[in-house]
Amino acid sequence: MKILYNLLVFFLSLTVLNAQDNKAQNPIIFADVPDMSVIRVNDSYYMSSTTMHMNPGVPIMKSKDLINWEIINYAYQTLEDDNEKLNLDNDKNDYGRGSWASSLRYHNGIYYISTFSGTTNKTYIFSTKDIEKGPWKRTVLNNSYHDHSIFFDDDGKVYIVWGAGKLQIAELKTDLSDVKEETKKVLIENASAPAGNNIMLQAEGSQLFKIKGKYYLFNIVWPKDGMRTVIIHRADKISGPWEGKVGLQDLGVAQGGLIDTPDGKWFSYLFRDFDGVGRIPYLIPVKWEEDWPILGENGKVPQYLDLPVSKGVIPGIVNSDDFNRKKNEPDLPLVWQWNHNPDNSLWSLKERKGYLRLKTGRTDSSFLQAKNTLTQRTFGPESTGTILMEVSKMKEGDFAGLSLLQKEYGLVGIKVEKDSKKIIMMEVLKDIPTEIESTPLKQGKVYLRAACNFKDKADTGSFFYSLDGKKWNKIGNAIKLPYTLPHFMGYRFGLFNYAEKNVGGFVDFDYFHISDQISKNN
Repeated sequence: MKILYNLLVFFLSLTVLNAQDNKAQNPIIFADVPDMSVIRVNDSYYMSSTTMHMNPGVPIMKSKDLINWEIINYAYQTLEDDNEKLNLDNDKNDYGRGSWASSLRYHNGIYYISTFSGTTNKTYIFSTKDIEKGPWKRTVLNNSYHDHSIFFDDDGKVYIVWGAGKLQIAELKTDLSDVKEETKKVLIENASAPAGNNIMLQAEGSQLFKIKGKYYLFNIVWPKDGMRTVIIHRADKISGPWEGKVGLQDLGVAQGGLIDTPDGKWFSYLFRDFDGVGRIPYLIPVKWEEDWPILGENGKVPQYLDLPVSKGVIPGIVNSDDFNRKKNEPDLPLVWQWNHNPDNSLWSLKERKGYLRLKTGRTDSSFLQAKNTLTQRTFGPESTGTILMEVSKMKEGDFAGLSLLQKEYGLVGIKVEKDSKKIIMMEVLKDIPTEIESTPLKQGKVYLRAACNFKDKADTGSFFYSLDGKKWNKIGNAIKLPYTLPHFMGYRFGLFNYAEKNVGGFVDFDYFHISDQISKNN
């Protein structure tokens, strides 16, 4: 009997495991996709997010099941073209700023995405009838409305809600060209109050919804010695009075809103700070009790969701690229973003077919000030980026290769010094870029690799090189990948080439290959 019992337990456990294998798991995207705003139009979901100093900016993703997402567009190519911070000019930069949390809406056949910028102190509203192809109409408000939410009410009025702690509201003009100044007022005097008095981060990240005649406002708050917390307010009228409560306090999963499915299920989309990989999205099931959305399972964030299993972030969020383009294909797939504003005269996929060419056009003092670093997200639990690069046309003082980009970056690359080339691994130690190891390079091409381990917040990166693409050699030491607020972004793979002494050199990237595991032959 004992043998039969043990066999029954074994087969039941297999059944449970098989059932779980067919379900989605949190996080739904193990990569940096923060400040999500999500809408459903018929049976399609659309999501916007924050990428700050990266261009093109405000990525837009699409899904049919809330789990498997694909980048389909961006709200803008560059936020502003004549800003020296955004252009990395005169030793200035805009890491961690650019544009922040967006608000995505759909109203009367038109999609709207709004965002705000601490760089320009303006708010930007982009609108289009075709969210996947555009074109976009751009409207600029001469004020930066922090973490705002645009809201189209049933009576035809359009509102904007913004602020931190003290939340404000105003009506927008019908064409969204400006705020009606006379309508500005305080919406909630102290939106943090439901989480107590000892608050480190005041309530912000407003997202406003109207469901079955009631208004619901989602915010994030962070109590001191506590965790990031969801605050929900509700009201029968948009003018109030508003009553608030803690909506979720688990794992620090917070900031977002509500979304429903065509078959009547409800979820809350939120994100979690996960150190070096960035801020990663979660979905939380929602039940309704006495007209309140109740988040989670017994107040907890579930691991499994009653939704289709994820197929992974490749190729929808990140992807390999062999730089081969068909006639009508764009030069760069949407998975790529430039670090700050690019100089489009200094990169090409046409000068040498099947290669990305990065050329130098000015001298730079450091990697973080160099233009035209081309990036993709790293992702968890493990990820690896590999390049093949031809370096025969580099000039004295040139430096090119593959990076893990954040404030405390690491990289492996080729540097030309005294008419000879060497492979260098560098990392930032106490804010100082430091050469850890180097080895001579005697040939015209080289394979480089960067590997990331985000398992259980290990947050380590390692670098490798190969002369034949088969035998790999580790170079330098493993580095820590800490999340820093000055950059406010998860680590990114970055392809770079910049000049320290002479301009006019170039390198050709044959491919960038990405993998969801750390290769066994490293």
